[in-house]
Amino acid sequence: MSKLREIITTHFGIDAVYCVGLSPAFVPEFRIQRERFEEAASMMKRVGARLVAEWAVDETLLGRSFAVYACYAADKEYLLAACDVPLNDPTFPSLTKKYVPAFRFERQIHSLMGLTPSGHAHSDLRPWIKFEDWPPDAWPLRKTFDASRRLPRVAGEYRWARVSGEGVYEIPVGPVHAGIIEPGHFRFQAAGENILNLEERLGYTHKGIEKRFESLSWADGTRLAGRVSGDSTVAHALAYCRAVEGICGCEPPPRAHWLRALLLERERIANHLGDIAAIANDAAFAFLLYQFARLKETILRTNKRLFGNRYLKDRIVPGGIAVDLPLEGADLIRAELDGLLKEFERLLTIYDLSPSLEDRLRTTGILSPELARDLGTVGFVARASGQALDCRIQAPFLPYDQIPPSMVVLDSCDVHARAWVRIEEIRDSARLIREFLLKIPSGELRVPLLPPGPDRSGFSVVEGWRGEIVYWVQSGLSGDINRCMIRDPSSVNWLGLEQAVLGNIVPDFPLCNKSFNQSYSGNDL
Repeated sequence: MSKLREIITTHFGIDAVYCVGLSPAFVPEFRIQRERFEEAASMMKRVGARLVAEWAVDETLLGRSFAVYACYAADKEYLLAACDVPLNDPTFPSLTKKYVPAFRFERQIHSLMGLTPSGHAHSDLRPWIKFEDWPPDAWPLRKTFDASRRLPRVAGEYRWARVSGEGVYEIPVGPVHAGIIEPGHFRFQAAGENILNLEERLGYTHKGIEKRFESLSWADGTRLAGRVSGDSTVAHALAYCRAVEGICGCEPPPRAHWLRALLLERERIANHLGDIAAIANDAAFAFLLYQFARLKETILRTNKRLFGNRYLKDRIVPGGIAVDLPLEGADLIRAELDGLLKEFERLLTIYDLSPSLEDRLRTTGILSPELARDLGTVGFVARASGQALDCRIQAPFLPYDQIPPSMVVLDSCDVHARAWVRIEEIRDSARLIREFLLKIPSGELRVPLLPPGPDRSGFSVVEGWRGEIVYWVQSGLSGDINRCMIRDPSSVNWLGLEQAVLGNIVPDFPLCNKSFNQSYSGNDL
């Protein structure tokens, strides 16, 4: 019996209902008394488990009430703990005194489901994702909510957290920014150029995606998952498909698994190249912006030539993959990587020997290992701050269980570290792709997807280029989608940016922000 499961089973005297996920294993899912929900969190905290996600579900169409779920992880193990929440008393014990990420998770639960966390630290239940001009009784994720009805606007104002004192002034940035990035509001308090406090106000790209899933078929949901965050379309579609395939008992053909991983690594390389270019640009090194961006364009054009879409949208589908690698594809990719990496290494010499870049990037935007752990950060943000977290290693699936990645963990914790983790991952993704091409099996690309049984749940995690992406799906009584919960890495990594900028000067915020480069859309859903 796994460690986390044994702790819950022994202490609470209950056993798990198995949630389908993390093939070939199952994720244990426990129903705990509401009064002991926080107690379970305390036990998880004591053994070093992190809070991966926390969300609410309306299970009234399943003959129950509301429920709140918490997902924990330690080492290679994931565990789900849930408590029922009565309709006539929609409250649940807050986890904020145990886990910092619960602050935002529970604000979102309150905003979209209307459940109130009792004992929420600092009683901070300001709307999150939902805006203050929504009616206070509008709970979009409840089954009684009519998503087709236009909401009336009401008067409201967001209460910002502020620092005050002699010489302190406030700088509002956004929500509309220069360039083409998505909207987000950053509110600084500073003394001179030194940043004392930063609070983010997101939600401007809220699209009602989790609600929209409830009106789609399992197959059509894939297209929506691929649009949660457009630069992570492969990772999101893959995470959704793996959760759905688990709940439906569907096993894609071996060739499909290998091609999916190939696309996932190409998505990682392209986005990391774009990020390194943007970091250099925010330090006024325009030459490296152009050159790294040109290398990213090489990847995108090859994607279009081989797979029909620059960003690989709609290539991954339930039951497999929608497009095969052409006969000449393997040789073309090898030649592409040979040329790209040769230029990449030349550019890195310029990057690494530039004193101006070193001055701007090193010791800037430090997120300590302790904070990175406490905030629940994932992906390159976590690995640049000493956290050895990578789903491809801790929750591997084919072909990562045969050809594992090399995880790079750094401890300087600054902008340079977050850039350098990307650099090493580009090198390693190229190695993985070459090995995939040598061993990829022949065969079918896709198998039929049969609907799941009623009242079942599926779970998956996929390491996207930003980090761990989490999907949890639940079927209704007729086998349709009752709930699809999505936790993008940005949901926890945005917290890290707020802390990393403290003590830095205002002109270094763009560098800090770009070194995180979190998704507005993935956070806002």
